[in-house]
Amino acid sequence: MSEELPLFPLKTVVFPGGLLPLRIFEQRYMEMAKACLREGSAFGVCLIREGAEVGAPATPHSVGCLARIATWDMPQLGVLHITARGERRFRIVETRNQPDGLVRADVQLLSPDVDSEIPEACAACVRLLERVIEQQPALFQPPHELASSAWVSARLTEVLPLPLEAKQELLELGDARARLERLNAVLGGRAGS
Repeated sequence: MSEELPLFPLKTVVFPGGLLPLRIFEQRYMEMAKACLREGSAFGVCLIREGAEVGAPATPHSVGCLARIATWDMPQLGVLHITARGERRFRIVETRNQPDGLVRADVQLLSPDVDSEIPEACAACVRLLERVIEQQPALFQPPHELASSAWVSARLTEVLPLPLEAKQELLELGDARARLERLNAVLGGRAGS
């Protein structure tokens, strides 16, 4: 299944179910956000491979995540605050730059993660995530699916201070158990300490 959508290349990685607060002030993204709100449509979030968030169009990584605006506010003229929610992973087939600098892409929607229960060896990851949820509940929209390898691995990847390239590699994995096991290995048993 393919789709055409605007892209928002960022220095962040978003997973399905994740929340992404954004402060939008560039005209191309203001127009994109207005169209998404008006039409109830999604936009694509991709980690920047080359370039910057502001200015000339950046080159995105080929796998990203659909995002839909959940809440918005304009506390001052010309600055839009939104919170978007990640929906589904996609792979870019082709991109093109509009005259205003907005990147549009034909994307292929990827299958949802192959999910599984939490492996016993990764129980420390769940305990770590429970502590983060207690300390920063606003980062996690209920329901908290602590028995799901997909949910736990995505939320941990979003909050851990991993290099962006490592987060991108984890996003590209379609097997949630493999993602969680990789995170568990990176944490090296420190998750439960």
